[in-house]
Amino acid sequence: MSERIHIDIKEIKKLALKFSPEQLETCINQQIQEGNNVCEVRGNTDYVISELAKAEYVKELMQQGLSLKDAVRMLAQRIRSFHQATDKS
Repeated sequence: MSERIHIDIKEIKKLALKFSPEQLETCINQQIQEGNNVCEVRGNTDYVISELAKAEYVKELMQQGLSLKDAVRMLAQRIRSFHQATDKS
């Protein structure tokens, strides 16, 4: 069985509201290259990149017209689908 991914909804919402997808991508690159980022997400690099990528996905959905609530719901649905697929492997 695969490891479950923790979703910090509060942090993802905060990041999606505060930053553009481009800014979130910049923060991902900063974290990879420098070990820190201006988006102020702290933790080990895997956690930080994961949270920033989730927020970027949510923000992209919001820019397509989805509400924050619906974008977060789509993220959760996507994660569940991934887990279901990997659990069958």
